[in-house]
Amino acid sequence: MKLTRKSLRILAASDIHGDSRATKKLAEKAVREKADLVVLCGDLTGFVETKDIIKPFKDKNLKVLILPGNWDSFATTDFLAQIYGVRNIHGYSAVYDNVGFFGAGGADIGPNLVTEREIMKTLEKAHAGLKGIEKKVMLTHMHPAGTKSEFSGIEGSKSIRNAVRKFKPNLLLHGHIHEASGFEDKIESTRVINVGKEGVIVEV
Repeated sequence: MKLTRKSLRILAASDIHGDSRATKKLAEKAVREKADLVVLCGDLTGFVETKDIIKPFKDKNLKVLILPGNWDSFATTDFLAQIYGVRNIHGYSAVYDNVGFFGAGGADIGPNLVTEREIMKTLEKAHAGLKGIEKKVMLTHMHPAGTKSEFSGIEGSKSIRNAVRKFKPNLLLHGHIHEASGFEDKIESTRVINVGKEGVIVEV
């Protein structure tokens, strides 16, 4: 008899900004914590241009999803995905163990700006690939409006909040506000986590 796994174990992190030492620690944490999937919610580059930013995960044969942040160009994110054989989930969806992932990167501040309209359109396009999937995880770089990550005075995205209400994912993972790393909220029934550079382990 085949046993059905009840949950998918995820290591999620964000705002690494070129620090390959951080990704090495995260890869070790993913193995130690028996993560099924690694999710990187943007700003992989930007402060220190370090090579081999994704390599520690691939060296350990980990499955990886990435998103552009406001410091990553969309072209750079596509290049990283192609070079390392990982998935850029910006505007797309993926399914692992019957859990659907969909995402939109970027933010309304920094070198690579996206508008509220663009964020919603990207999330709508991404979510369209998950018909019939019950468990869903939404991935963004920017934080949603009306959550604890706004404490720094930087307003969150109304489009992300509206998308949560519309698509009702089990989980929203995001980054962007460094000082709010680890903060957790709820929007209706959706658990919302600012995952931060050190990363968090979540199950869905």
